[in-house]
Parts: sequence; C-alpha cells; structure tokens
Amino acid sequence: MTKNILQKPEMSFWQIWNMSFGFLGIQFGFALQTGYASSILLTFGAKVDNLSWFWLAAPLTGMIIQPIIGYYSDRTWNRLGRRRPYFLTGAILSGLALCFLPNSSGLAFLIPPIIVGAGMLMLMDASFNVAMEPFRALVADNLPDSQHNTGFSLQTCLIGVGAIMGSFLPSVLSDWFHVSNTAPKGLVPNNLLYSFYAGGAVLIGCILWTVIKTKEYPPEEYAKFHEPEKETPERSGMSEFFHDLVNMPKTMRQLGIVQFFSWFALFSMWVFTTSAIADHVYHVPANDTSSHQFSAARDWVGIMFGVYNIVSAAYALTLPWIVKKINRKRTHAFSLTMGGIGLISVFFIHNHYLLLLSMVGVGLAWGSILAMPYAILSSSIPAKKIGVYMGLFNFFITFPQIVNSLTGSLIVKYLFHSQAIYGLVVAGVFMFIAAVSVLFVQDGKKIQIIDNP
Repeated sequence: MTKNILQKPEMSFWQIWNMSFGFLGIQFGFALQTGYASSILLTFGAKVDNLSWFWLAAPLTGMIIQPIIGYYSDRTWNRLGRRRPYFLTGAILSGLALCFLPNSSGLAFLIPPIIVGAGMLMLMDASFNVAMEPFRALVADNLPDSQHNTGFSLQTCLIGVGAIMGSFLPSVLSDWFHVSNTAPKGLVPNNLLYSFYAGGAVLIGCILWTVIKTKEYPPEEYAKFHEPEKETPERSGMSEFFHDLVNMPKTMRQLGIVQFFSWFALFSMWVFTTSAIADHVYHVPANDTSSHQFSAARDWVGIMFGVYNIVSAAYALTLPWIVKKINRKRTHAFSLTMGGIGLISVFFIHNHYLLLLSMVGVGLAWGSILAMPYAILSSSIPAKKIGVYMGLFNFFITFPQIVNSLTGSLIVKYLFHSQAIYGLVVAGVFMFIAAVSVLFVQDGKKIQIIDNP
C-alpha cells in the first residue's frame, strides 16, 4: 500500500527571510576574512610566494567539519531544534575568532604573530563551516521543492548584503570617520581592527535572529512530508558516512567537477587579488605593507569585493526568473562564463576604477555559485540524508581550495615569477572550464506527491 505524502506548506517571503537572515552575519564575517586576511598575514610577515600555504588550514578544517556537522545535525533534536544548535555554536566561535585574528601581534612575546594569525584563520574558517552547513540543510528541510530556487536565491541575496557590509566597512571607517588605515610595521591598522570587532558582533546578532524567529519541523511532523526510506542494514557512524560517500547520487558527482573548477578560481581570487592589484595597478611591492600605496590598494580591493557582492545580491533576486526561462544548468553556465571574463579582464586593466567593471562578471558568477548548485543538489538527494550530503558536498568546495593551497603559490612563484596577476588569469580560465562542465550535469527534480483528503 502506497503512503500518501503531504506537501510542505509554502512559506511567506518574510518567513524565508528570517530563516536565511543569519547568513547575512556569516557573510559579513566571511567577507572580512576573504578580503583582508591575506593583507593581515602579510602584515605579520607572510610572503606573497607562500600566502596560499597559510590558507591551507581553512579548507582542511571545512572538509573534516562540514560532513560531521551534517551527519549529526540529521540525527539531532533538542529544545533548540535540529539545525539551530549547530549554527548558533558556530556563530559564537566565529565571532571570537574575528576579534582575535587582527590582535595576533599581542601574543608576539610568546608566539610569532604569523603563527597565531594562521591559527586564528583556521579557527575562524572551522567556525564558519559549523555555522554555514546547517543553513543549507535548513532551506531543504523547511521549504517545498517548488520554493527551493527562491529559498537559495534569497539566501544568496542576504549573503551578498552581508558581504557588501563587510567589504566596504574598513574603507567607510577610514574615508568617512577618519579612522587610520595605516599602522607601524607588524601591526594591523585601526580601520581593520574595528571592522573585525563589528563583524563578530553582527555575525552573532544575525544568527540569534534566525534562531529566535525560525521554527523547525519536529521529527514526527517532518516524516509526513517524505517517503519512508527503504530498510537498510544498520551501520556505525563512520561506516554509514563512508557508505554515503561512495554511494552519492550521480548528480552530486557531476556537480563536484563544476565545483572543483569554480572554487579553485574563487580561492585564487581571494588569495592573490590584494597582491595582484598592489603590484599590477598601484605599482607597489606586495610586501611593502606599511606604505600608503599598499593601504590604498588593500582598501580598493575591499571596494572591488564589495561591488561583486552588490552585483551578486541583486542578481540572486533575478535567478528564479532566469531559471524559468532557460533552466538551472544554462543559468549557471552563463554566470560562470561572465565570472571568467571578469577575472581575466583584470590583466588588461591599469585604471583602478575600471576594475569595478571586472567585478560585475565576478558578481554574476558568485551569485550563481551560492545558489544554483545547491538548488540542483537538493532535488537529487534523499530527505533523510540532506544534512550529511550537504556536508559531503562541501568536499567539492574544500578539495579544490586544498589543491590550490598546495600548488597555487608554487605556480605563481616558479611559472609566473611571483607575479600574482597571473593567478587571476588562471582563475578565469578555470571559471570557463566550470561553465562547460555544468552543461553535462543531470538536473533531476523530485515529483511532488500531495495527499488528497
């Protein structure tokens, strides 16, 4: 006898907004990390040639933590709910890491600041992963399939808003409120210091908003919306984890190829843009971190990143409409192509204002990367394993970053003679490869079964 499956009730715009609002805070902090962590590490003594090595810890922790968080959040239910305990814990840890990273020099009498800074970068990224993974699963938990595109697109819009705030804040503090953007050698300037403090406070506040304003379906009610899973042999935690890894859906494997090239490109951009712009446009050595010219380059990179996040936030709101016209795969392929054009164009530009045009293409790619793969994936995985598969999907984000960390600096040093601008050109080429790869992905949508009373 076939069991009728209820369709989840649709959520209002503001309910989806409240459910996704915590991502604004996460991305506020993440934008500070991606936009300014490299310059902070340079301030503490890192060299351009080995910058990517310091970023290696971040994807390694993400690769380990996200699947674990996904696995246990699938099996958690307490007073706070299923997913909320995890992203609240991640928010608190992330906020603390944001406050400690720019103050790493305070422990110089015990440990070299560069070691403390690298450790804080690792803790920060691990905490971001604890907070972010359950948010992806929460959208799939609470929304019917018909609203998945809308849910992930609104989530991407809020990600963009948070990133805009985080990217622009250091420049706003220095330009509008005359907070110093320079400091003695080895110290982080006050505009960055105060921005990281603000990032910690905003991150925790936004997560608390989602925790308070969003409800989750209790296990017995959640089960009404999904077909019973087929009986499978009982496995221990690690045994089941590896079983799920080996038996991941075909769509997920295909998306993994797209994600590899997309995130290799993004990681190159985050690691090398400050050095590339300082050298290629401002004509100042990337290790001359105490000069006004380097400060200007660093602040302009923050504005560039803010622009691509403005574009991604606006673009995310149009994605559901575009998908209806040309489908999810073509939408993502177009967006990634524009990102490739944007990254490669930086090589041909020497006027820093024109670099903002390059960021339009990057913004289109970023907006789609944060929404389309998850919308496609959520329609191809069993409901019982949404958390663990969303966590495993993070492998395809962290693995390319690890590969980049191990090879990116070597490529820039030995193949391009330490000219970081070529790291951005390689990133653009990888975006093009990702755009072609997505066209071969199988995008299967679940069929809704509605209970007729």
